[in-house]
Amino acid sequence: MEVKVIGAGLAGSEAAWQLAQRGFAVTIYEMKPRKMTPAHHSEDFAELVCSNSLRGDRLENAVGLLKEELRRCGSLILQCADATRVEAGGCLAVDRGGFSRMVTERIRSHPGITVVSEEVTEVPRGPVIVATGPLTSEPMSRAIGEYFGQDYLHFFDAAAPLVTAESIDMELAWWQSRYDRGTPDYINCALNREEYEAFVRELTTAQEAEVHGFEDANVFEGCMPVEVMARRGFETLRYGPLKPVGLRDPRTGGEPYAVVQLRQDNAEKTVFNMVGFQTHLKFGEQKRVFSMIPALREAEFVRYGVMHRNTFLQSPKLLDRFYADRRDPTVAFAGQMTGVEGYVESTASGFLAAVAMAARLSGKEPPDFPRETAIGALGLYVSDRTVENFQPMNVNFSIISPLEKQIRKKAEKNLAIANRSLEIIDGLAAAGI
Repeated sequence: MEVKVIGAGLAGSEAAWQLAQRGFAVTIYEMKPRKMTPAHHSEDFAELVCSNSLRGDRLENAVGLLKEELRRCGSLILQCADATRVEAGGCLAVDRGGFSRMVTERIRSHPGITVVSEEVTEVPRGPVIVATGPLTSEPMSRAIGEYFGQDYLHFFDAAAPLVTAESIDMELAWWQSRYDRGTPDYINCALNREEYEAFVRELTTAQEAEVHGFEDANVFEGCMPVEVMARRGFETLRYGPLKPVGLRDPRTGGEPYAVVQLRQDNAEKTVFNMVGFQTHLKFGEQKRVFSMIPALREAEFVRYGVMHRNTFLQSPKLLDRFYADRRDPTVAFAGQMTGVEGYVESTASGFLAAVAMAARLSGKEPPDFPRETAIGALGLYVSDRTVENFQPMNVNFSIISPLEKQIRKKAEKNLAIANRSLEIIDGLAAAGI
């Protein structure tokens, strides 16, 4: 039986892989390279548009738990991420280009997957998984709206600039991970109080690129443009991406007033990402204002930050816990368009949509990923009809079932929740999900 997958991003690639691994003939449709969005730069699948980090990799962190669940379930995306990992302290960051190339190679070389390079402009009859992403093309966006008979919701998302390593002034910057966790994987660029004040003043008054319909209230809190954050208060950045806590300037031996961190963006360490500097300032303004950071005065920007309008469904009204249309479970959706936020969360939605689809097409009940697991908790959040003001969400421990016993220390409690989840996951994997 053939199953169509629309979109070869993280969710679509994961879904196609899981279906093919279960013996289904998969045709995956991807509009690149025939049609590109302003945010895409590569023809490869699973392109990381914003950061190259898949965030924390510790079990005490909810996204770290979600990654480990996916690893144990045979996730393609996690296999490729682990294989192309670059050092980033306690985070899982990848060589952006190497990661996407590996996903593309694995998908194209799978004997059960056929790749079709064309834009799809209507929702096909099932079985199909639609994973066209938050940057769904206008024709497909209209088609999905017509399919459900209502408008999408939307929010705004932003990508951070990239600078070359050789243009960073290492006489003013230093290598260190916060609290010296792991190896010193971040380049730290300090600002004193006077430099910080001048930087914030210029940042809050810099010219923004035109984004139709943009309002600060519509910005997703987890990916807020740095200039919007700065407008919320003079000290806001010092408690956010410029937080100096856990760092010490070797020139002074003390904690700096503020610190901009840079994370490697490729395996060669030739390009670095300005951590937390998602922005929609005009390109010239980005160059002017970000060059006020002392260690970046001569910085060479190989990519400026960009702002996108991201679109998502009113999923609680439309989808079940397996991301399938409540009216027709042979039509499923996956990725950020469902209201999960983040690379790993998108991957998890593609995984669960695919394994549930495979089970249903085989005449079986979908595997029960309960709320005690991160994978299951995300699906249950997205499909919770009691949610009145549905908003995109990253995975977090508050949506996972609490422990029956009380543990006071947060890290110990989270680790206990993670261990409980992984026991369930191991049982599902042993049963052949």
